[in-house]
Amino acid sequence: MRTLILALGATLALAAPALAYDGTKCKAPGTCWEPKPGFPEKIAGSKYDPKHDPKELNKQAESIKGMEERNKKRIENAKKTGKFEYDVAKIGN
Repeated sequence: MRTLILALGATLALAAPALAYDGTKCKAPGTCWEPKPGFPEKIAGSKYDPKHDPKELNKQAESIKGMEERNKKRIENAKKTGKFEYDVAKIGN
């Protein structure tokens, strides 16, 4: 009985801070983000704007296009020959 009381006390002691305050002030349900003090409401144009290079952002799109072209060649070759060849260089056009 004593261990049960101690266990319940420990559980309440650990759970109480978590239930006290969640740190958000929601403007509406689901809209709970708030900037830290000194952080701007809008990032664009501020000193926190990462200013990504469009060339860097397009690298993944270009690599995906290349991957899709290679996969298309592999599938076409597999349909013609009945065997799947991974190495695109070995596939004759």
